[in-house]
Amino acid sequence: MNHQHPYHLVDQSPWPIIASLGALISTIGLALWFHGFGFSVVFLGLCSLIFVSIFWWRDVIRESTFQGNHTNSVGVGLRFGMVLFITSEVLFFFAFFWAFFHSSLAPAVELGVCWPPFGINPLDPFLIPLLNTAVLLSSGVTITWSHHSILEKNWLGAVQGLFFTVLLGLYFTGLQAWEYYDAPFTISDSVYGSTFFVATGFHGLHVMIGTTFLFICLIRLMVYHFSNLHHFGFEAAAWYWHFLDVVWLFLYISIYWWGS
Repeated sequence: MNHQHPYHLVDQSPWPIIASLGALISTIGLALWFHGFGFSVVFLGLCSLIFVSIFWWRDVIRESTFQGNHTNSVGVGLRFGMVLFITSEVLFFFAFFWAFFHSSLAPAVELGVCWPPFGINPLDPFLIPLLNTAVLLSSGVTITWSHHSILEKNWLGAVQGLFFTVLLGLYFTGLQAWEYYDAPFTISDSVYGSTFFVATGFHGLHVMIGTTFLFICLIRLMVYHFSNLHHFGFEAAAWYWHFLDVVWLFLYISIYWWGS
């Protein structure tokens, strides 16, 4: 059927309803897990979400790469969608910064009227946090190198830059895991521990998601899915990664350095 417009009308797909059910099962499973009913329901929900992610991404890749359905007009819509998604993520992290500054700028008497609260030994901002900052900023350089290589039709440079970006993302995650393991306080140690682990933990989760995003792009790049004119999947991953760079800078300056 020929359409007299440049937009892609997607075929009927089972993935939205399965994703919704997976999210519902995961939420119910978390509530049960928190009340001591085991992890099996959470595991089922997470497995269904991973399953949907794999096959839904596969369908989108097919629509873009092999079927040619992502026209210029569709690309504009995808770009607007990614901008709105990153905007929602900005507001998500804004809530964590609000909670941190609400408590740190006017610490209550229960905290000892000081920040960090009495009895908390904060992490040294010039050890692992500074190294992680250098790692993440370096990854921003390598992904920019990869992007410019794609635009210049330099396939080898694009693969190398993206490979090093994924490697640095994994290194960042490993360093943060070690930092958590070695931290002298926990998430239950007053509002300091809560704001620290929730803010940095959600950023770490986003880094793992972004690393997965980049790894998929690396595989696609190696099998020649991207051209210098058609590579929005890579661009979206790069935008997301640069957003994580900026969030980490705010985290490092406010929570690690100023907050210590």
